[in-house]
Amino acid sequence: MSVRGRAFPFSALVGQERMKTALLLNAVNPVIGGVLIRGERGTAKSTAVRALAELLPTQAVVEGCPFGCDPGEPDALCADCQARREQGEDPLPVVTRRMRVIELPINASEDRVVGTIDLEAALREGVKRFEPGVLAEANRNVLYVDEVNLLDDHIVDVLLDAAATGVNVVEREGVSISHPARFILVGTMNPEEGDLRPQLLDRFGLCVDVGSIHNVEQRVEIVQQRARWEDDPVAFAEQHAASDDEIRQSIAVAIDVLPKVEVPRPVLSVVARLSISLGVEGHRADLVCGRAAGALAAYQGDEEASVHHIMQVAEMVYAHRRGLSEAETGSIATLLNRIMSGEGRRAAGYQPEQDITPGKHVSRLPGDESFEDEAAEESCCG
Repeated sequence: MSVRGRAFPFSALVGQERMKTALLLNAVNPVIGGVLIRGERGTAKSTAVRALAELLPTQAVVEGCPFGCDPGEPDALCADCQARREQGEDPLPVVTRRMRVIELPINASEDRVVGTIDLEAALREGVKRFEPGVLAEANRNVLYVDEVNLLDDHIVDVLLDAAATGVNVVEREGVSISHPARFILVGTMNPEEGDLRPQLLDRFGLCVDVGSIHNVEQRVEIVQQRARWEDDPVAFAEQHAASDDEIRQSIAVAIDVLPKVEVPRPVLSVVARLSISLGVEGHRADLVCGRAAGALAAYQGDEEASVHHIMQVAEMVYAHRRGLSEAETGSIATLLNRIMSGEGRRAAGYQPEQDITPGKHVSRLPGDESFEDEAAEESCCG
């Protein structure tokens, strides 16, 4: 929720560092595949997602296109943009906009989600008149589904198809229209209200579990921050504008350097062994883990992903995919320490004492400190 149109500043969020990290990594590299946030009521799930909107980068879009087509990818243009080019409008006019968070209403009908075709116009005039839906708005943006586990099955199937293919196809009475639908899928849910279908669960690149904060100081700070925002959201936003802008710039720099970041084969070998040790089915976890580690490296100003980065993203990658329980395998940190031994550590660039302070142009991701504490505990307790 927002007050007078103002989203709560991302930098003012207290606690839930892993959730914020997962959102930021997807902003750096949307190919990661989105994030599922599981947690009880009142744990700032929706607040964090809506706050992310203010940090998303700008993008070039074709002017007048209802799907926000990317002018730099002519092969991915919608039918209307392709027709405009064929009619001599080349190059297509371009405008700049900021990525947005598009919310899917919980009770949305299938027509509202996929869009509708005016069959009367198609039969009478021979014209395919299309009224875009939520998936059209979501193209090249963030699609936010609150209470995703409560969606009707047929709506889930539509989301699955679009997420898998990057295309939304609408067919009515022999009339077919398709348009690009590539989006970052962000879902929130309360596990107490029901589970998520396994087919949709695996589509989320990352998954984080959030709970109530039990630190007294942090709980007091949450109440005070919220009260200040409700009293004067404009002044509160201005107070945190510099911090939000720093995160925004860090994301922009990370997006720019991401194509140059390498994930070496020895690091990917560690990921593969970890997936096998956890009893993971399929290969999506390996792909996502490599991409998330690369995004983290880019955010921290590193030219190459290492096992140190894998350690920081692994819990989010495998939380919803592991086939064996922690009681059977031990923690992910323990497994990685077993995998990384002797020459294997040095070959994959793992240095427990490594200083992960990022480069001067980027900020430390939330969650780094908590991971270092966990690693230290693993080292002491064995």
